[in-house]
Amino acid sequence: MNALDWLVLFGTIGVIVAYGAWKTRGSKSMETYLRGDGKLKWWMIGISIMATQASAITFLSTPGQAIEDGMRFLQFYLGLPLAMIIISATFVPMYYKLNVLTAYEYLESRFDLKTRSFTALLFLILRGLSAGITIFAPSLVLSTVLNWRIEYTTLLIGVMVIVYSVTGGSHAVSLTQRMQLSVVMGGMLLAGIIAYSLLPAGISFGNTMAIAGELGKFNMINILPADADKLLPEGVTSVDELTFFQKVDLVLKDRFNIWSGLLASVFLFLSYFGTDQSQVGRYLGGRNLTESRLGLMFNGLLKIPMQFIILFIGVLVFVFYLFNQPPVFHNQVLMKQALETESREELVQLQSDYTDIYRQKQQAVYALAEAIRAGQPDSVELHKKMVLQFQDQEKVIHEAVKTKIKEAIPSAKTQDRDYIFLNFVLNNLPHGIIGLLLAVMFLAAMSSMAGELSALSSTTAVDIYRRSLVKNASPEHYLMASRAFTVLWAMLAMTFAMLAGFSENLIQFVNIIGSLFYGTILGVFVTAFYLKRVQGTAVFWAACIAEGVVLYCYFFTDLAFLLYNIIGCLVVLAAATVLQYVTGSNIKG
Repeated sequence: MNALDWLVLFGTIGVIVAYGAWKTRGSKSMETYLRGDGKLKWWMIGISIMATQASAITFLSTPGQAIEDGMRFLQFYLGLPLAMIIISATFVPMYYKLNVLTAYEYLESRFDLKTRSFTALLFLILRGLSAGITIFAPSLVLSTVLNWRIEYTTLLIGVMVIVYSVTGGSHAVSLTQRMQLSVVMGGMLLAGIIAYSLLPAGISFGNTMAIAGELGKFNMINILPADADKLLPEGVTSVDELTFFQKVDLVLKDRFNIWSGLLASVFLFLSYFGTDQSQVGRYLGGRNLTESRLGLMFNGLLKIPMQFIILFIGVLVFVFYLFNQPPVFHNQVLMKQALETESREELVQLQSDYTDIYRQKQQAVYALAEAIRAGQPDSVELHKKMVLQFQDQEKVIHEAVKTKIKEAIPSAKTQDRDYIFLNFVLNNLPHGIIGLLLAVMFLAAMSSMAGELSALSSTTAVDIYRRSLVKNASPEHYLMASRAFTVLWAMLAMTFAMLAGFSENLIQFVNIIGSLFYGTILGVFVTAFYLKRVQGTAVFWAACIAEGVVLYCYFFTDLAFLLYNIIGCLVVLAAATVLQYVTGSNIKG
């Protein structure tokens, strides 16, 4: 990076932070601080919802997901439009009817205080952890670029978010999110265009798509796991020989397929957009019920194309690296540290082996491109197999490098998928654009973190502090308390980001965290809406049981994490029904 990159990076961030803080200064009450002025139009609501969901993790980690695993992650979002329809028809009218500040206020009027408090507590745990992951991603970027300690970069980002979110509350969050998302999507599209322009002169757009398709990167719909042929039981030689139950077992253990996208993710999105205060708070700031519904549908229709574009950019970067040698390990700062240890000789040898294999693969890639242009199916198949074989050899060396780095630096986190797109940006894009792309990641993180802090503050202030701890204070007191809770949660998120390391790909890890709690929370709300005879005590204990079952599945089974959302919800419904029948409708907690 040079002076121009730094100017673009901090200039873009500084202008948006300052504008948001100045434009929305002076909230007069807790209600306006937490919900805004109630004048948001539908398109503003939709953008705010998308911006809260699309954190830096989306733009840092998702391209790397596509580079290594193809575009099958897109299936994760297939259930989103259906979830938006259900929420618009069921959840939103209820919230407007009761005029609530948070989603959990409704639960006390339907059940009791302990159910409201327990569900709010589950939300605070999951969203507090997610806020930490949200700030961790850009902190990691800046610490890598500057070679600073992650504690310093985390503090820098957290303070910038605190400035405008504490000053202007929910209104500031919504206002800045519109500007942030515009810069974010513009920067990502520019990165994709540049990635394609850097391909060799003889590789057309059609060739690019054909090469990526032949190498399995357009695996957008999977009925069975993409690598099912590698997961066959002993004695079975092909997928066709599997029994129905063996195929079901493979599907249940696979994270992303058409079934999880159309079924399991619906439960996740129902809980996330229908009961998560970070999203509920966005559409409750609308002018009226119609605007909120339209905002949700706008999000449901545009989120899938947005995610497609980001994954597609990852595919373009994948093709770029077929013709331009990538590093054997993408976290270059960590690699340099490992090369300064006694493992240097082994790592240098692994790098040399990797280069040799890459050069052979590159020749096969050019031959594959020529066969595609010439329309020679047999030659295409031959050279595709050669490229895939060389890729498998590269993966072996990559794993050996990770193992060697771990031996050299025991505390190192060797998962480097989240560095792939960052590495491409830093080493291949022109100056100025590098600064813009880094600003994109920071703005996305700030946007999402601000929405999460707003939700954490409102839930703590309304559902815990005002309801159970300090019941009859002045409006000024509750406003100050809400601001204090915003700062408190920001500090906790920053602390978590400083202390935690994540072995998972970040875009997956943040969804795993959500899946541990969303199913139970959704089950409580579905019970409230549809099981009218179930009372507070039954649903409270059912939620406790369901959360225990979900945690058991996470720690002791290998079920795909999206299924936790179905399991948690169904266990709440079943257990609440049984407990209500056993205890009787007149027994209270």
